[in-house]
Amino acid sequence: MAIEAALAAHRFGLGANQADLTNASSDPRGWLKWQLGSVDPALQAFAANKRSGDILRELPGQVDQLKGTAEGKKKIQEMGRDMFLGEMRPWMKNAFETKVPFLERLVWFWSNHFTISIQKARLIYFAGTYEREAIRPNVLGSFEDLLFASVRHPAMQLYLDNAFSIGPNSRAGKFTGKGLNENHAREILELHTLGVDGGYGQDDVIALAKILTGWSIERGDQVDNATGFKFFENRHEPGAKVLLGKTYSENGEREGTDALRDLARHPATARHVATKFARHFIADEPPPQAVARLERVYHATGGDLRALSLAIVDEPAAWNRQLMKVRTPIEYVVAAVRLLGGVRETLGDEQFKGLAESLRIMGQIPFTASSPKGWPDVASAWAGPAAIMERAQWAHVLASRIPQKPDPVRLGEMGLGALLSATTRAALERAADATQGLALLIASPEFQRR
Repeated sequence: MAIEAALAAHRFGLGANQADLTNASSDPRGWLKWQLGSVDPALQAFAANKRSGDILRELPGQVDQLKGTAEGKKKIQEMGRDMFLGEMRPWMKNAFETKVPFLERLVWFWSNHFTISIQKARLIYFAGTYEREAIRPNVLGSFEDLLFASVRHPAMQLYLDNAFSIGPNSRAGKFTGKGLNENHAREILELHTLGVDGGYGQDDVIALAKILTGWSIERGDQVDNATGFKFFENRHEPGAKVLLGKTYSENGEREGTDALRDLARHPATARHVATKFARHFIADEPPPQAVARLERVYHATGGDLRALSLAIVDEPAAWNRQLMKVRTPIEYVVAAVRLLGGVRETLGDEQFKGLAESLRIMGQIPFTASSPKGWPDVASAWAGPAAIMERAQWAHVLASRIPQKPDPVRLGEMGLGALLSATTRAALERAADATQGLALLIASPEFQRR
């Protein structure tokens, strides 16, 4: 297998299966670019799932009926757990089976950039809807649209508390005595747009928080749209605000729209996004020239994310045959299942629970990042001795459960091609049996990297 076909499947995709390698073999870059012209099949696969607006319309009444007793509180917890698991099972199945793995990787990247986490309990109802409604439809659109969708979504509104932020001088603020919450504004500036070195200060955080007062969500029968977003004029801080040296005159919801658009187009945002994109696809310390090229594409296209994705496919540094990136636990598990097949065909309750428990042990259950920074994207977070040992143990367990075991050497040649090292190939040939050989393949250094 040509080296570029292997890199297309592993570095840009989610790990190689036979279909990926067949499709990538003749024109790896063309295969990747073809995926950027596709409609995300997961949008249709998840279409039957509830929308955020439905949840916000129905959930408050259900919770009110149940919350008065211990039994009721238990049922509320079960409702949240069942809703989350109902989202995660098709999410995992899609990762195992998708025919557009590069597109899915982009969904994962942007979902992590604008991360939310069910470690905040109420988010358990919205983790799946957030990715389906805010992230997936926008990963090949403009960064501006993706930013707007994230900021307005109830998951982010609740995660970073903007739903409860009230201008202290607004009508609601004067009546209730409640005030400003800066969490969302700070993370928009630090994580989502400009970056920590983007040239903003605490005054800018406060100004953006004031600009976004009134951006919140509706509940119950008053919900009248798909996501439940609503602007409450009576909560909005009156008066002009100065953000990054620019004055935003009193203009209600439009203030937030104008400010977010300016942030999306800011040079520091282009640099921040380009750096993270290059880090994800090239190396933990990406080449400055590659970052600069991606930054220019962002500038020239106004933050067109399809253009940025096409640019990373055409970036020479992204095709270095040296495997610079360590797979995260989710990437590792998905790549192993895609290579071995079988498991994904019958993702029953027990298999799903087993895979979820494996991810918990390895430290990365989807939508449970410990902070708004999201999951780390550098080797030091995932490649410690204990983590490598856990992966080796998991590889053996998975290999032992494959009923019809393929020949490890042939599978290594098919799945890794030119990436398969002579050392690993020799180990596979010396393996005592197929189970040991498959475990060695999945635990090999080249399989744990991309």
